Formats: sequence, C-alpha cells, structure tokens
Amino acid sequence: MTATRPRKRPAASDRRAATESFYRDLVWNLQNGLLAVTRDGRIAVMNEVAYRTFGLQPTPDDIGRHFSDVLRDIPDVARIVAGGFEMSHLPNRAELRLKRTGKVIGYTMSQVKDPQGHVTGVTLFFKDLTRVEQLEERERLRDRLAALGEMAAAIAHEVKNPLAGIEVMAGLLKRQLSDNEDAQSILKDIIKEAKMANSIVIEVLDFVRPIRLQVEPVALPDVVRDAITTADSQVPRRGIKLSVDVPESLPPIEGDKHQLRQLFANLLANAFEALGGEGSVRISATQRAVEEDVGGPAEGKSVAMLEIEVVDNGPGIPPDLIDRVFSPFFTTKPQGTGLGLAIVRKIVDAHDGRIDVTVGPDTGTRFVVTVPVNGNYKLFG
Repeated sequence: MTATRPRKRPAASDRRAATESFYRDLVWNLQNGLLAVTRDGRIAVMNEVAYRTFGLQPTPDDIGRHFSDVLRDIPDVARIVAGGFEMSHLPNRAELRLKRTGKVIGYTMSQVKDPQGHVTGVTLFFKDLTRVEQLEERERLRDRLAALGEMAAAIAHEVKNPLAGIEVMAGLLKRQLSDNEDAQSILKDIIKEAKMANSIVIEVLDFVRPIRLQVEPVALPDVVRDAITTADSQVPRRGIKLSVDVPESLPPIEGDKHQLRQLFANLLANAFEALGGEGSVRISATQRAVEEDVGGPAEGKSVAMLEIEVVDNGPGIPPDLIDRVFSPFFTTKPQGTGLGLAIVRKIVDAHDGRIDVTVGPDTGTRFVVTVPVNGNYKLFG
C-alpha cells in the first residue's frame, strides 16, 4: 500500500504575500474611491477611482508621500483629510463639490485605531454623485417647467392672436398711407416690433412644449454642417474664423437630427453673436468611454459617448453668472429672451446627455456637450 504524501502547507511568507496581493487588488478595483492616510500624513492607499474622480494622474511614488503634496491641486479634499485626525465626530454621508473638476462626491470619513485606541490614520471613502445630482436636478427642472409651461403656453396663445392682428392692420395702414413718410416710418417700426414679439412668443411655445424625439441613427458631421448653415442665417459670421474638426469616422448617434441641429445651431449662433463679427470659433468632436455610476445593474459599465466642444475666443461669461446661463428667461443681452441656452439644455437632457460650460483664463467660452451613442430615453422622452 502506497503511503499518501502529506500536502505541503504554504509558507507563512507566501500566505502573507497572497493576502497582501488580494487586498491590493480589492482596493484598486473598488467602484468607490478610497484614500487612506497615516498619522504622519503619508498616503497609505489611493485607488484608481480616487485618482479619476480627483482628476489626478497616478505616479509610482504617490504612496508614502505626504497627502498635502499629492493633493495640492485639490485643497478642499486636503482640508477634509487634515481635519479627520482632530474631529471627534467625523462626517458621515456628507457631500462636496470639487472645485478642480466640478464633480460632486458623497463621502464618509473614519479613523483607523490600533488595539490601544490610538488614532493611526484616517480613511476617506467616497462615491462620485455628479451623475445622480444631474438626474435629480433634471427632475426638479422638469417639475418647475411643467407648471411654468402651462402658464406660458396659455399666455402665449392669448398674445399671439392680437400680435397677428396688429401686424395685419399696420400693413394695411402702411399701404393706405404710402405718401406719408412719417407714417410709413412709424408703421414700419410697429410691424418690426410686432414680428419680434411674435418670434418671442413662438420661442416660448417651443420651449414649454414637451420634446418628443424622432429617434434614428444620426451622423454627427451632417448635423454640424446643417447647424452651421442655420446659425449663419440667424447671426451672419462676417469676419469670424470657424474651424470644424468633426471626423466622418465617428459612430452615428441614436437621436433626433432636427433637435440636435437646433442644439448646435443655438450654441454657434451664441458664439457668433458674442464675437460681433471678429474672432474665432472652433467646433470639434471626439469619441470616449464614460463610466455610468448611477446605481443599479449598469453601475460601473463603460458607455460610448460623443463629446462635442464649441469654443470661442470672445469676452466670455462673468464667473458669477455661469451657474445661471441655462436658466429660462435669464439673459445679459438687451433684446434676448433668455431661452436659447435653456432650449439647448432641454435638448441635451432629452438625449440623456450633459452640457458643461467653462470660461477661459483670459477670455472665451467653452461649451462641452456629451451625449451617448446609444441613448436611453425612458427618463426624458
């Protein structure tokens, strides 16, 4: 009878190495951000999600460096970490908007203690809530617009008929008083103002009317070409230099070509108007993958997106007004309705996308529209 050889047990050092490797992989592959700092301020753990959320590039020597050095470009996070050693009640489920990236994180802090109860470090465990906040803001905006829409639609319909009557009667008078130059000038102004008021009413009706997307595969280069033509007819370019970098190789978007054309036409017309006939505008598009992080079975899945930039070198938007540019009826123009960018935001939301605006360090405005290649319109259609 052959004796069975006893199985050799792994050496303690091998078991320890395997355990360390497992925990390292576990931390690195978490769907949430994790940052751990030792009592002397050295970074012990910082996973890939943390780097991505903070907008930082990992370097081999980050572990062991002082957190204030690694986080020098995100002082709001560094300040929270520094306070974690002294606070008796650490924040649980708090939220913070990162100034560097504009992202919103929900975070929890805890202290690491040894068996004697001495604090040896702190951990910051957080989740990117930017997408969740956007969805919530869309729902709030949708509720506000529903009430506003009913009122505006009723008023607009009531105003539209008298305006049409004023324009017709002014036209009749203009023909009857063809020999009176003063009357001709006054009636011409009346007709012009009536037409302008009527266009505002139409724009209000367009804004409050629910968007019903006619979804089909849409080639972005075709949409951009049509949008340029439309914008030119609204605000002539004159001496403005327009550069376009929208590759024909980009995948088609599942969207509404007419709504998308209006979206980019509005952004381009806005840029042309801001430049006043001089300067440059660039519209470009790239494909990239974005991680959906809104909970549920799709959490953490990469989604193919198209990112379209419209950038001008004009006077820009005052920083204190950036948060209001997409609000309905907000405008800095003498004769603006304040609905152009609100309509843009509404179309982007209907395509399950997002739009961001930033101002350059000197001058200029940069709009970035991000839309999924394969949209999900159940929330916003």
